[in-house]
Amino acid sequence: MGNSQAYPVFRTTDASLAYAQAERLCALLATREEEVDLFAELRTVTEVRRMAEILPRPVFEYTEERTGPKGEDLWFDLDVAATDDTALRPHLPLDLMAKAPAGSVEERFTAALGRGMASVDWHGLWPDDPAAELSGVGKYDGVQIVFHGDEAQWERWTEEHTVFVHVDKWGDLPRARKLAAHIGSEVLGEVQLGW
Repeated sequence: MGNSQAYPVFRTTDASLAYAQAERLCALLATREEEVDLFAELRTVTEVRRMAEILPRPVFEYTEERTGPKGEDLWFDLDVAATDDTALRPHLPLDLMAKAPAGSVEERFTAALGRGMASVDWHGLWPDDPAAELSGVGKYDGVQIVFHGDEAQWERWTEEHTVFVHVDKWGDLPRARKLAAHIGSEVLGEVQLGW
């Protein structure tokens, strides 16, 4: 049980550059899961429509809890493709969650993002590091980009996009430093609670 430890290793206002650096880090994973996790806050009808076109089986949810006239929980259940803009607009903002085959949509997802927070999570396994007597841990290892944020847990919106490397629940600062150096960077602050 427990969460990974996430080290911020790259930060920029250029989403495509953040994506490129994350891809460089993903190439270092000894193994990578076949699916990638995608999350986004969608603030406009245009953003919702772009994501619906790009992603297989996206799940849209209300960003904040909504209740009906009898106090019942309301769930977003409209078919986005069949709903016109006027009917969709009162339901905004929406959160999006999706899984997709790794390597299939991440670049288009990044290009389609609006101003809301978002993330792409690649889970995998870092290779063993005999010199440091460390092994990767598949439950925890991976790479994450948080768009418009500097915290792995999405605590606050920023102009910048942050790339994180995730390691085991005990942390692995030497590995994080090596990974950051691979992309010409360094660990950018304190370790954070990961996934």
